[in-house]
Amino acid sequence: MMKCTLNSCEEFMKLFKSLLVAPATLGLLAPVAATANEVTINDFNAAEEIAVTNSRVDGLEARLNDFEAGSFSETTTASFGTTFYVGTVDAGDENGVTTFTYDFGLDLETSFTGEDSLEIAIVGGNAMGGDNAVDDYMDGDGTGDVLTLDGIAYTFPLGGFTISTGDDVGADALFSGACAYSSFTDLLGDCGTGEVGGSGDSGVAASYDFGNGLTFAAGIAGGGQSAAADAVDATVTVSGVQAGSIVAEGDLEIAIAGDGDATALTVTETTAAVDAAPLGLLSDQDESTVAFELAYTADTFALSAAYTDDDNGGGNTEATFYSFQAAFTPDAPYSISAGFEFDDDEDSGYFVGVTSEVGVGELSVGMATQGLAADHADNLQYELAYSYPVNDGMTITPGVFIAEDAVEDEFGFVVTTSFSF
Repeated sequence: MMKCTLNSCEEFMKLFKSLLVAPATLGLLAPVAATANEVTINDFNAAEEIAVTNSRVDGLEARLNDFEAGSFSETTTASFGTTFYVGTVDAGDENGVTTFTYDFGLDLETSFTGEDSLEIAIVGGNAMGGDNAVDDYMDGDGTGDVLTLDGIAYTFPLGGFTISTGDDVGADALFSGACAYSSFTDLLGDCGTGEVGGSGDSGVAASYDFGNGLTFAAGIAGGGQSAAADAVDATVTVSGVQAGSIVAEGDLEIAIAGDGDATALTVTETTAAVDAAPLGLLSDQDESTVAFELAYTADTFALSAAYTDDDNGGGNTEATFYSFQAAFTPDAPYSISAGFEFDDDEDSGYFVGVTSEVGVGELSVGMATQGLAADHADNLQYELAYSYPVNDGMTITPGVFIAEDAVEDEFGFVVTTSFSF
């Protein structure tokens, strides 16, 4: 009969338990079965078998670690999220129609030096703005149910500055802002300053932190305009042309409408092929945007002022915007945010909103102008929403909103369910 000390018997029982829990390790004992047809208890040495088994387990762990290190970087992280939108808007032809849409997002981030970051965003979903009234108001990603590369950016420190460049890097990519409001609809998400950063969507941005709450940021971005020709409709008059023919004059193509011959015909449909602006930065005809921001953040309040020069019409139109945000965040369960924006044409817009903890969730109440205008009659939108965290990865937010209209105001009720994992 085999004799064992208390320690060796305990080790043997641990080994036997491991063999029951992880059947895969039984293969480690295969050499024992290959060398003998019968094994008696007297032939079994617990200490020797434990040592052999531990050695083989260490080998498997080493190979597994090598596999994990070679297949995925230790500095790379991935985060996933999806949102369901269920609701209705009392508007137009969709009076009372309830719709369901969704979107999905995948964010990848990795670092090469510990201070830099390469960020890649992939989105998908069917929350197509314009396809239904709910999606027009909510901030969903619509890609026709296909995964799409939404942006790629590289951020790194340089001489005290933080630099970010890449696709989907706007001129305001590193702006800090001063908005503490938790918005429900897309319109109120920028605290009433929707023109900050302009239309450019690929460029470079930089920021500098002075260390006392004061920060400065700037950026330049271009792109955003299709390389294909734009179509321009017009109405002109021509003479001595057969009806049904097409007149071409340079880049202008005219379809003649009418019956029979005529000495003078009015063109009811024309298509003028206009050269699209080249994609790029600081060229004569692109959508270059230059923007600056100065912001200050203290313990209980924050302020920001931004300037945006947006060449939004392929060099043909240019707009300048001045944007201001303020947030009051006392040591209390609420915060107050406000925004104001105007342009060179003296059109303006404003926003005010309050976010407060109520129970286990968060209540948001806000209002904003629907766009810059000289007259704000029938130009306001109001919202009320309550965000309830079911658990760490799931949040349900029911909300209502009213958008003023000169003919008939629109009322919406939407419930969003957001998952993060």
